[in-house]
Amino acid sequence: MGAAGGVAAALLCIALTGGHGWEILKFEGPLDGGNPWSPPEPPAHVLAEVLFCQPPWPSLGAAFTFDSDQLFWFDFPGSRWTSRLPDLPPWPPGLETPAQILQDATLCQDLRRAVTALATGTLPESRGVPLADVFPMRPPVPGDPNTLVCLVTNIFPAAVEIRWVLDGVPITQGVTHTHYTPTADLAFVLFSYLRVTPTTGDIYGCVVTREGDNASAIAYWVLQPPVDSEELETALCGAAMALGVLLALLGVAMVAAARRARR
Repeated sequence: MGAAGGVAAALLCIALTGGHGWEILKFEGPLDGGNPWSPPEPPAHVLAEVLFCQPPWPSLGAAFTFDSDQLFWFDFPGSRWTSRLPDLPPWPPGLETPAQILQDATLCQDLRRAVTALATGTLPESRGVPLADVFPMRPPVPGDPNTLVCLVTNIFPAAVEIRWVLDGVPITQGVTHTHYTPTADLAFVLFSYLRVTPTTGDIYGCVVTREGDNASAIAYWVLQPPVDSEELETALCGAAMALGVLLALLGVAMVAAARRARR
């Protein structure tokens, strides 16, 4: 990973993940010339590049993040860096070439195979339990097009399947997924999007399945029927009147109790 400018220190960390996968994390930051044994101050922002390799699909993955937001991901079949958002500029050609990232991927695979042979039957596997949450991208209105977002967190290793259902029936049209985004705790997050035109009572579900498991995590979203403004106003007025009567009765009871106490 090349330095963007100035003197930089590179830190290379390798972590054994669940399912005997590996992550290689490379960070860069300026050297301050201070005491190397003193704890560094927390940075205001963090740029990180994470490369992972594992037996399940996807066997290879790489992402470049800024404060846990993915900026670029590496397309291994196409051998190129791709912007996460269309408005981002292209990957700087001098920062890290495809040949360099492919060389790192080969190193990752070699290390994974070597350590897997040593660790199998000795070290337990660490596996995260995926957590899912579904929410609309915009305030929902019955009959208006919208997009549902399924956020899946605590993915470890990066091998899950996301499916959408409507009233229990699978949906395949209008579905898109992002690439895995690494987090600071060596796990991953994944987004899935579903274009919908919701109607009242529709029950949408985001089903997350981890490879090799018989259980799935499911998050539901239901468009609630709109509350009529006149009915809401009447209900609020009734509640306010009931509260006023209750407070009046409480005041009378307190006055009567005080008079009895004086006697």
